[in-house]
Amino acid sequence: MCGVIGIVGQCNVASVIYEGLTVLQHRGQDAAGMATSHNGRLQLVKGSGLVKDVFNSSEVQKLQGFMGIGHVRYPTAGSEGQQEAQPFYVNSPYGIALGHNGNLINAEQLRDELFRTDRRHINTDSDSEVLLNVFAHELHRYETDKNLQPETVFKAITGVHKRCVGGYAVVALVPGFGLVGFRDPWGIRPLVLGQRHTDTGVEYMLASESAALDINGFSLIDDVAPGEAVYVTRDGQLHRQQCAENPMYSPCIFEYVYFARPDSLMDDISVHKARLRMGEKLAERIAQRWAGEDIDVVIPIPDTARTCAIPMAHKLGVKLREGFVKNRYVGRTFIMPGQSERTKSVRRKLNPIDLEFRGKNVLLVDDSIVRGTTSKQIIQMAREAGAKKVFFASAAPPVRYPNIYGIDMPAASELIAHGRDEDEICRLLGADGLIYQTLEDLVEACRERTQKVQEFDTSCFSGEYVTGVDPEYLQALEARRSDKARHQNKPKPPEQTPVL
Repeated sequence: MCGVIGIVGQCNVASVIYEGLTVLQHRGQDAAGMATSHNGRLQLVKGSGLVKDVFNSSEVQKLQGFMGIGHVRYPTAGSEGQQEAQPFYVNSPYGIALGHNGNLINAEQLRDELFRTDRRHINTDSDSEVLLNVFAHELHRYETDKNLQPETVFKAITGVHKRCVGGYAVVALVPGFGLVGFRDPWGIRPLVLGQRHTDTGVEYMLASESAALDINGFSLIDDVAPGEAVYVTRDGQLHRQQCAENPMYSPCIFEYVYFARPDSLMDDISVHKARLRMGEKLAERIAQRWAGEDIDVVIPIPDTARTCAIPMAHKLGVKLREGFVKNRYVGRTFIMPGQSERTKSVRRKLNPIDLEFRGKNVLLVDDSIVRGTTSKQIIQMAREAGAKKVFFASAAPPVRYPNIYGIDMPAASELIAHGRDEDEICRLLGADGLIYQTLEDLVEACRERTQKVQEFDTSCFSGEYVTGVDPEYLQALEARRSDKARHQNKPKPPEQTPVL
């Protein structure tokens, strides 16, 4: 998962992009980058780390120009390292810098086509660089003159959609010409369009989430539709066109469960309201199944589950309490390398407040259960803090299948729910009771009041992939994402010459 942002403004845009990237920091903490265009030239700064670490005041001052894009990144398996920080850049045609959120499932095929047919060289293992070169090649095919016309952009993106399979939301900067944004034909990854009026004219912004618009005073115009392309010229002219033959609204439902900020609005769905409805629906199931259990307190696992827990406690007529103090300087545990490292990380990340657990029957609420490492440790911590009984509720259904569209979930064999029923999972976690949201209730909680979404991509719960997928791809993914593969692919430190 990554975050992207792009802007065509009326003054230097680097500080605006910086602010937007800080709001999207939750979407990636591995690397950050920014590219701006000034007098037809590109300035590019990127590196490993958080936004605040990559960009100091002197770096931001280097990034001059009224147009720019930004990117925050969290890596998928085998793609860590500064060399794969985005935006990527190619100098032909025109010169293009590109930032990408998602994953191409036919990247290897495209890599071969680019080398053998398109005569383009790829320097990294990133599918984002592949996508950039496909876009560049398609632009070159339809180039009619040295002025980048909207119809050229739209023909090129039509070509991208025909060649690329997977989830992708893209911002691209063409120095001296404008800002391009587009979204895959299924709308798996989010992309929103906003504007703000200034004394000198209208400014436009593209971003992964509407929260990045809000922090900079932009108003949400619309979502970029599945398959749609947006082209904003350097003089602020907005052009939009559908570029896919059979687009279908199928956003990733895990965005609403976990990744997106609660203050974001994507595809006409309020993330906050969706999570509130998740809590309401889960409370109904809890009331039916555990009617005889005397639950004393509902305690959310910070932070995402808090929104879900509020209506749950209210509907159950039970107190809501904060029972864990969170260390906000520890990353997500389900993408940490190695089981021992994840186990240690949970203890670093959360610390229980004994007073809220001692002598009570506790209902813990989390947004989802992926490997189960975090959940098992949290349940054990609750018992050590003095809880009599520990029940566990997941706002999401069982995660049984890998995500192939940009979320670096573990190999299927390392998902605790893969091949197991609820009772088996409960025993493995060490809980006195376990309950999951049903997929039907989750879809209903997210879809309520929106007319846009035809269906959601629920692949990590259902195993049904909206793009279709070759079983051989899933087998290769399993091999790449396992803990064993990660350990083997980890760079080894250089050998030390012994001192005699």
